[in-house]
Amino acid sequence: MTKFITALAFLFTFFVVAAPSFAAEPAFFSRLSAKQIYVKDLQSGQLLYLKDAQRRMPTSSMSKVMTAYMVFDALKKGEVSLNDEFPVSEKAWRKGGSKMFVEVGKKVAVEDLLKGVIVQSGNDATIVLAEGLAGAETVFARKMTAKAHEIGMENSNFMNASGWPDPNHYSTAEDLGILAEHIITDFPEYYGFYSIQSFEYNGIKQRNRNPLLFRDDLRVDGIKTGHTEIGGYGLMASGVAPDNAERRVVVVMNGMKSEQARAQETGRVMAWALNNFENKLLVEKDKSVKNVRVVYGRQDTVAATVNEDLIVTLPYLDKDMVKIEVVTKEPMQAPVKKGDQIGELRVITPELEPMSYPLYAAQDVKKSNIVSRFFESLSYKLFGAPQ
Repeated sequence: MTKFITALAFLFTFFVVAAPSFAAEPAFFSRLSAKQIYVKDLQSGQLLYLKDAQRRMPTSSMSKVMTAYMVFDALKKGEVSLNDEFPVSEKAWRKGGSKMFVEVGKKVAVEDLLKGVIVQSGNDATIVLAEGLAGAETVFARKMTAKAHEIGMENSNFMNASGWPDPNHYSTAEDLGILAEHIITDFPEYYGFYSIQSFEYNGIKQRNRNPLLFRDDLRVDGIKTGHTEIGGYGLMASGVAPDNAERRVVVVMNGMKSEQARAQETGRVMAWALNNFENKLLVEKDKSVKNVRVVYGRQDTVAATVNEDLIVTLPYLDKDMVKIEVVTKEPMQAPVKKGDQIGELRVITPELEPMSYPLYAAQDVKKSNIVSRFFESLSYKLFGAPQ
């Protein structure tokens, strides 16, 4: 089932926003062979397109992004350094599929192993890293799964470090999108590995398999391809808008029929996501949207605010035709605690269904004393409560 989504799935961690739709889905989406699609604007947090994004699927070499996440995490914690060297086991050396061509019995620097995983997609390099960090690939895979669940990848399970086919090794396009976002935001100091276009090791130079890295018309800087006979061809990709370097998009697509289809389809979706939308700052963090009436309090009003900059991704045709409505629970009854949800802000445009975002109390409002509350209550009974 395909769903074209334009509201934030989770603007804040504890408030789920309804997902409105565009009036019409772009026609080219119906011609894509990809079985799973996930497109998200990271600046606004807005989901732009989903197709079977929560369906379990083989992750193939896109699993290696989780392997790299584990290594980046260890680097950041100081548990390992880029100059540390790990030994190559016979298991790693014998592993089939795409290879870095490490040699059994030799030691390889973590930095080179990361390039071997990210650029060359070396199955052998993933095993060397897994064994170096956890002692055994099976132990490392369990740690991958635990970390994946910790960062919100609830529908993922890893049986190995490379993405080698296994019926119990799976993820979803949504989970891989979450992983891509975490790689970018948690480890900006290491994300540059994903933009390396080629890497030579042991006299063998290999080109990065991500076809979008070589597109001059797209500002794509990562992240990873994958392919298995069962899962088809896949790609996790990220890039920034040509007119706004702060606006970053993540695209995850899987199940395409060929390398050519992967290059063409992912390129078209990425171009659409980067070139047909603009992000607009509607409300700044902590800025008062409205003063809400409060009864039985030491203050008569409390400011309603958003607790993050409210940025909305809009089609270019809609960017200057935005209407904002504020709906509040009024009057509020004291006590009111800072951070209490006291209303919502609705965004209305010609092409989108209304989008709703929570509004929060900007400060505490304590109860007034008992005498004040008595006379206030009496006044309301005689003259009615304020509106």
